Amino acid sequence: MRASVVAAALSVTLAAAPTFAQAPAGAPAAPVAQAATAAEPAFPAGSKYAFVNIQRIAAESAQGKVLSARVQALNNQKVTELDAKNKALQASQQKLDSGGSVLSDAARAQLAKDIDRQQTEIQRFTDDAQKDVTELQNELQAEFQQKLGPVIQQIAQEKKLEILFSALDAGIIWADAGLDLTSEVIRRFDVAAPVAAAPAAAPPRAAAPAPAPAPRAAAPAAPRPAAPAPAPPKK
Repeated sequence: MRASVVAAALSVTLAAAPTFAQAPAGAPAAPVAQAATAAEPAFPAGSKYAFVNIQRIAAESAQGKVLSARVQALNNQKVTELDAKNKALQASQQKLDSGGSVLSDAARAQLAKDIDRQQTEIQRFTDDAQKDVTELQNELQAEFQQKLGPVIQQIAQEKKLEILFSALDAGIIWADAGLDLTSEVIRRFDVAAPVAAAPAAAPPRAAAPAPAPAPRAAAPAAPRPAAPAPAPPKK
């Protein structure tokens, strides 16, 4: 019995957050017989097989860009908060280092205790941020797949396909370029799941390492004496 459609694996990573939610790198795209050209290759008439690149759909579709921007925005927010905590820790450490004999033994002990507490809070915050970003990423991936599935199924049924492969998962080592339906899926997906706007995601920020002590400010230069006023001309 011929199957009208075989569901493609819709595994996708939206905006792999570089700081808190490192996703494993995707497999390289499967090579095809022809290099990509400005003119999209025609789908071979009567073909019962085709493939799509799900990662490319996520990266180029309007829906994928919007969902990715949401993940990146949360990631950037967490990085900003982490930077503030690191700066507070730096200030405490500098105070302890520069206190010397000025601080009493009790004050030094209390400050050291505060530094330990700040370090623990930073570690907990990092762990919680990792969890928050990963949870949002998984939630939006499920939403993306739910919206994309019917579009892929419609195209597969229209072309009377028996099997539709996922290019990154199927182990394809050669294929007619015309069998790649990725561009058509992106066009249909943008129509089927329109978005009000597709804001570009902010550039990813790397996690800030523990900051180094700030350099000491240079002493201001002594002001130059004003030039004496010229003597009045003799009469």
